[in-house]
Amino acid sequence: MRKGHRPSQPAQGRPRFWGRHAVIAALANPDRTVKRLWGTREAVSALELPPVIPVTYADAADLGRLVPHDAPHQGLVIEVDPLPDIWLGDLLEAAQGDRRPLVVLDQVTDPHNVGAVLRSAAAFDAVGIVTQDRHAPPESGALARSASGALELVPWVRVVNLARALDEIAEAGFWRIGLSGHARGTLAQVMGDSRIAIVLGAEGEGMRQNTEAHCDELAKLPISPKVESLNISNAAAIALYAIAVRG
Repeated sequence: MRKGHRPSQPAQGRPRFWGRHAVIAALANPDRTVKRLWGTREAVSALELPPVIPVTYADAADLGRLVPHDAPHQGLVIEVDPLPDIWLGDLLEAAQGDRRPLVVLDQVTDPHNVGAVLRSAAAFDAVGIVTQDRHAPPESGALARSASGALELVPWVRVVNLARALDEIAEAGFWRIGLSGHARGTLAQVMGDSRIAIVLGAEGEGMRQNTEAHCDELAKLPISPKVESLNISNAAAIALYAIAVRG
């Protein structure tokens, strides 16, 4: 029997991505199916496209009608299938024997935040990110744009039950550290030299109590008392950097 939790059901419909980084990364990802592309002749001429992808040439104004208002499409729009589901057990098995961090998000629903976390996860070579299936955004143009290509690079596991997933993550040898403003110690003080799964909650509400209970440690970032909190994507980037440079 395959180890891990059931991946989420695929989102209905096909997302559209826009902008050079998101489009080029999607085209380069062998696991991504690009169904069609719209673009200006100048933007399309700079791409190496497989002949199976239908291409429609359009001017910038027409492209603007295919995406949300004022979305910076940079002359390129694609329609894609969502990426195949990834099982948590498969991700953890593939990460055996290395010390790369894992990122866990608890009910973070803003696509711009999740996209930015993906970008930081790619920058610091994280194993992947884990979210719930019902309280996380689907793949979308806004998320792919914020991720700046990282949506195609960082494995993203969606699970039904985050608490059970955190138990499985612990069994795989990760030390689970939840970022919380009410923690006593800083991240540097509590992380030690174990493999780390960094857990972050939604902006404002933070981690749910049950999620905190499934962490081995809680930690805070040493920010000035003049600032109440950091944006979750900024906190994730700082935490991943701290893990990367620890002694």
